Amino acid sequence: MQKVVVIVAHPDDEVLGAGGSTARHVEEGDRVSILVLGEGVASRTGKNPTEVKREQKQLNADARKAHKLLGVHENIFKAFPDNAFDTVPLLSIVHEIESVLRAVKPDVIYTHHGNDTNVDHRIVREATDAAVRPMFGARLFEVRAFEVPSSTEWNFTRDPFWPNVFVALSEKQLKKKIAAMNVYTSEVRTFPHPRSPEYLESLARIRGGQSGFRAAEAFELVYARR
Repeated sequence: MQKVVVIVAHPDDEVLGAGGSTARHVEEGDRVSILVLGEGVASRTGKNPTEVKREQKQLNADARKAHKLLGVHENIFKAFPDNAFDTVPLLSIVHEIESVLRAVKPDVIYTHHGNDTNVDHRIVREATDAAVRPMFGARLFEVRAFEVPSSTEWNFTRDPFWPNVFVALSEKQLKKKIAAMNVYTSEVRTFPHPRSPEYLESLARIRGGQSGFRAAEAFELVYARR
């Protein structure tokens, strides 16, 4: 049994980036924990504080339902400000990640690509890099960076996402990923938006075709301590 931690900025990032791989880990007997560091609603314009609070509560409830569908063993929610992680001391975010890593002692870590268009994604990756620095006596583990449709592929000015690790998905696992995303009723969109079911399936087929599978999720290997 492996222990896996998925570290994300907002609810739904974990499904978009590694929902299929999470389902596969669970089916293979691994234990998956998900750390959601930030809110996902507060930056949206035209909403008063009462609306934001209500919608955030619903978003977290949707996350728990999605995680249950995938078989996640533990979900941890923090409340860093949505799309404003750059207003928070980086060390505060690093400490939250370190706390979870000390408790879980993971073998595999999934997190954001470092050049997403979303500032929170970039900071989570930077904080994760700091939290997993190779200290003497550190555990053996692997860090994989995922792509988040509607953020990673919209980066047109920074270094792009270049995957070199592909996780094959069964049809069942792909369906679970899409079903979990559909639970996020406020976040899923209609095609051709990248957060639509059709787009997610198409992306999985492309990543599968790149790697010799019928469907796959793709990752950049950030770090491996063997």
